[in-house]
Amino acid sequence: MYTGITTDVERRFEEHESGDKKGSKYLRGKVPLKLAMKKRVGDRSMALKIEAKVKKMSKTEKELLVDGKIKIREIKREINSSARIKT
Repeated sequence: MYTGITTDVERRFEEHESGDKKGSKYLRGKVPLKLAMKKRVGDRSMALKIEAKVKKMSKTEKELLVDGKIKIREIKREINSSARIKT
């Protein structure tokens, strides 16, 4: 399951589907693709932090996230609480 951030989901998805050099190498040749989830998470910094956490999740955890059994706000809370501990 691919994870990424963008400011324009439709454009980025088309880049991936077309096999264009701008698309992910990981996704080339894996068409048809399906967009499983998109979320607005705030600023780019938070999006990158969430992306890093999601990329470290197992496939099962990612499926739970897509199914709504794990919430993005829980991941944000975890990021914010770990940031407070470091300071």
